[in-house]
Amino acid sequence: MNRFKTSKYKNSTPKIPKKDGWIANVRGASFSSQGKHIKSSCSLVAFNTDQAGGMVGLSSVNAASDGKWTVTQISCHADLVTDLDFSPFDDYLLATCSADETVKLWRVCDPDQDQCSNAEVTLSPADGRLEVVLFHPAASGLLAVASVRGLQVWDVTRDAALTGKHTPVHSDRQPSLPDLVSQQEVRLWDSRKLSSSLSSLSLATSNATLMPLFDPDSGLLIVSGNGESVIDCFEVNSSEPFLSQVSHCLTDLSTRGVALVPKLALDVSCCEVLRLLQLTDNFIVPISYQVPRKDFHADLYPDTVGHTLAMTAEDWWKGENKQVLTSQSSSSPLSTPSSSAAPSRSPSSTSGLSSGFLPSPSQSSRAIHSMLGPSSKFRHIQGTVLHRDTHITNLRGLHLTTPGECDGFCANGERVAVPLAIAGGQIAVFELSQPGKLPDTALPTIQNSVNVADFCWDPFDTHKLVVAGDDAKIRVWQIPKGGLMETLTEPECVLRGHTEKIYSIKFHPHASSLLASSSYDLTVRLWSLETGEEVKRLSGHQDQIFGMAWSPDGKLLATVCKDGKVRLYDPRKSTLPIQEGPGPEGHRGARVVWVCDGKYLLVSGFDSRSERQLYLFSAESLASGSVASVPADVSPSTLIPFYDLDTSVLILTGKGDTRVYTYEIVPEAPYFMECSSFHSSEPHKGLCFLPKTECDVRDVEVARAVRLGKTTIEPVAFRVPRVKKEFFQDDVFPETAVWWEASLTAAAWLSGSNGQHRKISLRPKDMMPVSEAPKEAPVRKYLPSSVYLEEKTDEQKKEELLSAMVAKLGNREDPLPQSSYEGVDEDEWVSEELTTHTHTHTSDDS
Repeated sequence: MNRFKTSKYKNSTPKIPKKDGWIANVRGASFSSQGKHIKSSCSLVAFNTDQAGGMVGLSSVNAASDGKWTVTQISCHADLVTDLDFSPFDDYLLATCSADETVKLWRVCDPDQDQCSNAEVTLSPADGRLEVVLFHPAASGLLAVASVRGLQVWDVTRDAALTGKHTPVHSDRQPSLPDLVSQQEVRLWDSRKLSSSLSSLSLATSNATLMPLFDPDSGLLIVSGNGESVIDCFEVNSSEPFLSQVSHCLTDLSTRGVALVPKLALDVSCCEVLRLLQLTDNFIVPISYQVPRKDFHADLYPDTVGHTLAMTAEDWWKGENKQVLTSQSSSSPLSTPSSSAAPSRSPSSTSGLSSGFLPSPSQSSRAIHSMLGPSSKFRHIQGTVLHRDTHITNLRGLHLTTPGECDGFCANGERVAVPLAIAGGQIAVFELSQPGKLPDTALPTIQNSVNVADFCWDPFDTHKLVVAGDDAKIRVWQIPKGGLMETLTEPECVLRGHTEKIYSIKFHPHASSLLASSSYDLTVRLWSLETGEEVKRLSGHQDQIFGMAWSPDGKLLATVCKDGKVRLYDPRKSTLPIQEGPGPEGHRGARVVWVCDGKYLLVSGFDSRSERQLYLFSAESLASGSVASVPADVSPSTLIPFYDLDTSVLILTGKGDTRVYTYEIVPEAPYFMECSSFHSSEPHKGLCFLPKTECDVRDVEVARAVRLGKTTIEPVAFRVPRVKKEFFQDDVFPETAVWWEASLTAAAWLSGSNGQHRKISLRPKDMMPVSEAPKEAPVRKYLPSSVYLEEKTDEQKKEELLSAMVAKLGNREDPLPQSSYEGVDEDEWVSEELTTHTHTHTSDDS
């Protein structure tokens, strides 16, 4: 008689589906790291990919109703992702670490949904290349982060390390590891005595790094080598034999990584005790370990760890040690959840990041959203440079050092004006309708005879360009139809009145031929281009005027000044400010723009440490200071804002930047909702935005800009990813104001009249609004059986599961293998013992 106890898993058969049951469109990462290359939750699988550095692939654990998987990629880091881990309490919370020395937490979605491109939390351990990241198994918001220099434990709810680098608890002596030879071994150690191993098994001769996975419920250990095609399964026992081999699986593909699917997602109806996901170069292969039993047996499925956290990070740090409550993984009618088991949660729910938050299974999605904060419908907005055929190339001699108050260049729907580094303040004008390579010969220009301080197009006349010069004069130029064919030397008119150099100029948003200018003489003056005369002069500034902006209704004018004040003027009633309040502390530059239907002023500037900041002020109470602010980054250039009145989307970038920031601004907390950023490969001079009619609404393009590079002018489209593009997305395309048409004259506005732009719909006649689209019947997605068990009585569970199993058996035309066996003993074992070493091929018949 065998003195060792027979393993109940000794005949578990690794089953590999046919190739159409694999997850395709995968490019497994081949680079070396100490962390995992693939990780699974009950709902999703995340993996490293050989796409551009920092990319992580994402798919679902279970196939869709058509038997296919959707695979998507998200850009997580600036360098290689070295490790990743799903939260044990939230199927959609993913942690990643990278060679870029940061750890990020991501709120991921199902692969067929739009993925967020911004991390929920970013941690910077400042410990060099990070190799391993791991969620705490029982406490919320705790992450262990390892590098070659040491180990840190972080509380992500406080964005802080709980302690410095850790040293090993046991320091008796180094474990007696084998010498550096090519013989692979699996060893079992007692954590209380690391001087020697309890047991060891020799495997193949190879230099491949072994990747072990352990299932504490079954005691099964999966071992595979990176780059190898062999997967071994062992059972770990508390007494001799400590390690015993259960199966030996030979696949047809080399392994890049392996991951275990959580127990709550297994199919217990076929006695699946383990499911392994093998990451290869081009596929993820699901390998199911099944024990040949006739029906469900509770001995194969002890209570498994549930989804409900046991304690907070603070509790753990104070010394508490609690275990996660268990939950039954079975869906069998022969067993019911114990009364002490915590109900498992739906994969769509979340534990959040807030310390001490203990979720209940009945939480609504609204409660979850309130915990995580509001989410912008533009959070996944994508900036894309359009095809090269639309570019203007071979620009030469650009003036790259325009004053800080100038946007650097300007554009309207038809043409672009660009300053040149040529004596005499020359400006080149290019037609957007004529893309291509510019000739190497000299181009016709506008000659201002003095250095250009600022310039802008008349919003109501695409042929009129206004230029402010260092000589305190404003020149008005008329561009001929068809574009600039010859050099212009004589302006249409010249505005004189300022006594010192001009900072900036801005057209009135409603009144035609009404212009505002700010100057070193510390005044803001209003001009009528029809008469060529100054009509108003505003005072009250104590230092350089950084920026100014008209309110959307054209009644008020806001300025931000180097003296640290934000001011508000009603030019028709007073030459002095009607309000003023504290502005940015930094004195390097600032811009101001009206947002939220004129209720707030947004100022981009610098703080006292010269870091770029965004500030939001209530237009009704400037004296109260900013109501909200967000940091941007450290850069010498001022962020130049563009605000879309239709969508409340704010887009910012600076001269010489490569990043374009995007926010949705809302009139209540949190005020700033950060959206995806757009990154360019080379620094740009800036962005100029075009009228809304230039947008391709069929491609859900909500903004169109032109980007000035060192030698190119490139159109950039900002799109919102949508699935049903055959419908007009009226939720992001409300009726738009025709701001490129004047609503009254300058004389009418000065006499007290106020104009209002008419509005038009951007919907093409052949497109149906998505709000009127027929509703599709909801498709029921597969959920683990534990989700349903928590909501039904024991009798309902038994009846429904029995019916399901009977139906499944009834649909089989061939008899079950077990039906042919006779003389089954009390342990329900098949009389014909399967071989321990199974050579498994990639087919159902293997």
